[in-house]
Amino acid sequence: MGDTTLTAAEAETAFWDSLKKSNTGMLGLDQPGYHAQPMTAFREEETGTIWFFTRDDTDLAKDAALPGGQDAMFHYGSKDQNVWACIQGQLSVHGHDREIIDRHWNPVLAAWYPDGKDDPHLTILKFDAGDGRIWVNEGGFFKFAYEIAKANATDTLPDTGGVRDVNLQ
Repeated sequence: MGDTTLTAAEAETAFWDSLKKSNTGMLGLDQPGYHAQPMTAFREEETGTIWFFTRDDTDLAKDAALPGGQDAMFHYGSKDQNVWACIQGQLSVHGHDREIIDRHWNPVLAAWYPDGKDDPHLTILKFDAGDGRIWVNEGGFFKFAYEIAKANATDTLPDTGGVRDVNLQ
């Protein structure tokens, strides 16, 4: 990606900070033929757990309900395109947890549940993050454009940031 030195701790911090600002990514089971879908992620700071709200009648909720959970992947790209991540983890059904619902409830979530916080189809998925790879480019669009122009002018590779493997457990 470039010659920027990025530590695992810096990559992890950039990912978590970015996820607070722009929390939509693609979530799916890690198995052949299964396609990821857009989901809003809510991180629990204390444990590193990522929560996803869904309806209990969705394919994802039904498939994640198998005993022991399922291997899953969360793909993320920040709104500003400075942080990208592919995170492996375990996805399971946590159920209807009122404390988590109250903590993260917002108008966007409310639109999916006609009966509000007490909607009988509201359920929460728990994603226990494991290994992943995070790409970070803190320079933004103008630094990226400069690096591309410089690389083309000097026949060198652009420095577009750093990449690091992480373990988010």
